[in-house]
Amino acid sequence: MSQPTSNPPAGKPSGDAIQAVQDALATEHAAVWTYGLVSAFLKEQSDQTSAGANSHRARRDATERVLRDTNTEPVPPAPAYLPPAPVTDAASSIAALVAVEMDGCTAWRGVLERTDDVDLRRSALDALSSCAVRATRWRKTGGLTPTSLAMPGTASG
Repeated sequence: MSQPTSNPPAGKPSGDAIQAVQDALATEHAAVWTYGLVSAFLKEQSDQTSAGANSHRARRDATERVLRDTNTEPVPPAPAYLPPAPVTDAASSIAALVAVEMDGCTAWRGVLERTDDVDLRRSALDALSSCAVRATRWRKTGGLTPTSLAMPGTASG
């Protein structure tokens, strides 16, 4: 007779990977909130802010499903988030968006480093790449240099 195990079903993240996914979910919550905050200052980029917000909402929802599929309660959003600097105009809004996208790169890289699950790795890589592309677009929009970073999600990128 086989002994019951506490291992999750095949193809599901566990342990460190679950915490990494929770951390990534928290960055998705922050990104959705931040896009809402800055939209008041970026009227000329409303299509770009809407697309970014929608992308983060979709990623948030998918990430919550992954966690629920492992019988893990997804971390809820905070009532509000503190941007790295006050958001008072278009330039500070763009800086906040670059920061939140780079936070996303770091969080999703953390998922990549903590799982061998092929589907989760694919999803995390897609999320990291999407955040890096949006960060580059916002840096370009804001006239920031360098426009892109060689290794998004790492301490040097």
